[in-house]
Amino acid sequence: MFKTSVALMHGIARWQHSATVRLPGVTQSSLQSNCVDHTAACGTSRKAIILPGRSIFGKSRVISPASGCSHHVAAAAVSNLEVTKDSTGKPVHNIVKILRDRGLLQEVSSPDLEKLATHTTFPVYCGFDPTADSLHLGNLLGIVVLRWFAICGHTPVALLGGATGRVGDPSGKSAERPILSEEHIEHNVQSIQTLLERLLAQSSHNDMPTPIFLNNLDWFGAMPLLTFLRQVGKYARVGSMLAKDSVRSRMDSESGISYTEFTYQLLQGYDFVHLQREHGCRVQIGGSDQWGNITAGTDLIRRLGSQDGREPPQCFGLTFPLLTSSDGKKWGKSEGGALWLSAEKLSPFKLYQYLLKNTTDQDVIRYLKVLTFLPLDKIDALQTDMQQQTYRPNTAQRLLAEEVIRFVHGEEGLSAALSATEMYVLAGTSTRSCNSPRCCHFGGHCRGCALCCPGQRPGG
Repeated sequence: MFKTSVALMHGIARWQHSATVRLPGVTQSSLQSNCVDHTAACGTSRKAIILPGRSIFGKSRVISPASGCSHHVAAAAVSNLEVTKDSTGKPVHNIVKILRDRGLLQEVSSPDLEKLATHTTFPVYCGFDPTADSLHLGNLLGIVVLRWFAICGHTPVALLGGATGRVGDPSGKSAERPILSEEHIEHNVQSIQTLLERLLAQSSHNDMPTPIFLNNLDWFGAMPLLTFLRQVGKYARVGSMLAKDSVRSRMDSESGISYTEFTYQLLQGYDFVHLQREHGCRVQIGGSDQWGNITAGTDLIRRLGSQDGREPPQCFGLTFPLLTSSDGKKWGKSEGGALWLSAEKLSPFKLYQYLLKNTTDQDVIRYLKVLTFLPLDKIDALQTDMQQQTYRPNTAQRLLAEEVIRFVHGEEGLSAALSATEMYVLAGTSTRSCNSPRCCHFGGHCRGCALCCPGQRPGG
């Protein structure tokens, strides 16, 4: 009987539970309007459907591919912002203000970047070293920031560290990384590039720049050591290199730092030089722990440009905060290890469950701002709603989980996660009345699920 029920619910869930949490202020008419825009831009003809009645997650649900489309959610997020024109007449949004308002800006090398970004567009890059065959939740911030740049008209460049991954970045590490085999590194590079292409390709609509994917082994692999020392090492100042936080912290540690790791900042610095010369990159972004490596690049551009007689353009570094919880701990680790973005290493269901059950009310609004593309006014309205007695607990967490899964794994991944979640809940169905305000069936029959009543045992 149970197997039959699960099979039946699995079939129902495939069409019924592709729902999204209704945001405060979102009406049926606005969903239908979005759907028309989605049909024109994305070539689909699915319409928003309002399902009345009660579900295990609320009183009504919205099935809306249009409202769920990341392209249109992001477009809505910048629609009310001040717009200027570039030299060709195209609209330009203030990307620095957007990142600052969403809590995605830690440091910027010069205030001139904000002035430049409101008048012109340019390529901007972020590097990803192949230390594993997938990126993890912490890496998602870099992808999100790249995509915000793309939304504002700047070309996103994802740089795979086929060369730097063979050296190892000492930033934030207490000991040297183990050396991976050549085959292992190449496998990791290919896997990460496939993942990045899928995530950043969501930005490649007609009105957004096409992402560029590069591998720094392409220019370092054929460069002899003597050439690198003469053309790059000559202009690096050892005093500045020693002053970097990543170097000083390791030099003071018991394990120390190897010459290989010490030179990492030079390699990353020359990446910026190469990308500026060959692809016109003006900005490098990275986590706050990358500030030393990023400024090594801007300094090297300035020194190399002045030495060969060419006046280099002003280039910039921009960092975003690391993903941490309100108590300052790095957020995004589960008991089983990293929260991978690849479905082969971590299922959409498990990532959904982690976001749902490990996000506190103190952190959820901040995570919605930095990990999703939802408009800030909608997030602010949800924050206000959380203070009301009528607020249904975990609504914000469910919204966060759905938006992250939709971006990382697409609509199919979200549907699979929601279907698995519904079966997980139904497996613990109880007929006991429950008066816990956290229960999704408050005042009704408690299912004793781990989603809202972790202290209740299924079927108790």
